[in-house]
Amino acid sequence: MTAMTLRDDPATRLRWALADGWTVARRDLVHWANQPMTVVFGVVFPIVITLAFGYLFGGAVEVPAGADYFAFLMPGMYGMTMLFGLSATMIAVTTDAAKGVTDRFRSMPMAPSAVLIGRAIADLLNSVLVLAGLLVCGLAVGWRPATLTGALGAVGLLLLLRFSLLWMGMYLGLLTKDPGGVVAVQTLEFPIGFLSNAFVAPDTMPGWLGAISEWNPLSSTVAATRELFGNPGWGGDSWVAQHAVPMAVAWPVAITVVFFVLSVRRYQRLDR
Repeated sequence: MTAMTLRDDPATRLRWALADGWTVARRDLVHWANQPMTVVFGVVFPIVITLAFGYLFGGAVEVPAGADYFAFLMPGMYGMTMLFGLSATMIAVTTDAAKGVTDRFRSMPMAPSAVLIGRAIADLLNSVLVLAGLLVCGLAVGWRPATLTGALGAVGLLLLLRFSLLWMGMYLGLLTKDPGGVVAVQTLEFPIGFLSNAFVAPDTMPGWLGAISEWNPLSSTVAATRELFGNPGWGGDSWVAQHAVPMAVAWPVAITVVFFVLSVRRYQRLDR
């Protein structure tokens, strides 16, 4: 069997793509090791926001079932932190493109998806670190999950959402070469995050806005993690609110499939 035939085999192509992707991921990890303050700031920022929400606004918010505010707040902050990673991925992709790094990778004999897979691996590892820091913060302020198995399931759903947003961020980063596009995405992160059940009950919103909030993928993940963590939540009578856990899986899977395909196609057509 020739080398060309081996590379044409789907299993072999997948193995080469993963191997090349890990090589690219290691390059990003080395950069972070050389610039640790970038990683430190990424861990500290969501902790500062969480403490600000908890201690500045906690007394003014009516928590469901009269529970402790941090028990209600933390799952929402975990979800918001995964959402904030969208612009971080987009910035990394646009920066590599502007510096010519992407063009150099494209000139090498590697799988078209390898650069994107490498970015996804590196950013997901970074997200694990950020989420771990926020979990420690939650434990420090009194938040507690009900069971270990439920907590592991909730963390898995949070990282699944982050993984799907990685591909969305990579596609947007490949799509635009204008720094204004990154600013626009950063500006929209907060409205998209607040247009969910993370901090406000959807049934307190106007009907049409509440429906959008309930069908926000972030709402499904936050509701599912509150359920798995055993923390208080808003509930809801709609179908999507009653099926939060399966929807917290379905939304990220659908987003990943769509934007993985779009990202690879966009990457292959960069020079056109």
